[in-house]
Amino acid sequence: MRTLFVQIRCKPGTTYQVADAIGLREKFAELHSTSGDWDLLMKIYIPDGEDVGHFINDTFLGIDGIERTHTIMTFKAF
Repeated sequence: MRTLFVQIRCKPGTTYQVADAIGLREKFAELHSTSGDWDLLMKIYIPDGEDVGHFINDTFLGIDGIERTHTIMTFKAF
């Protein structure tokens, strides 16, 4: 399994709707509201061999209200 963190910027006024829609997909480990340039931070685990871009696009990017995402891939836990 690989761990990814995805920062999500929502269109103004849609953060709660986006968070609810993500919650319905049940393919994330954690979802947090954040301050700063990004509205949400999502932690997800994807199986080894799964294409990261396809997984993100197919699972989350069709949600109305998502304006932009920034994906951070991790390599090793210390």
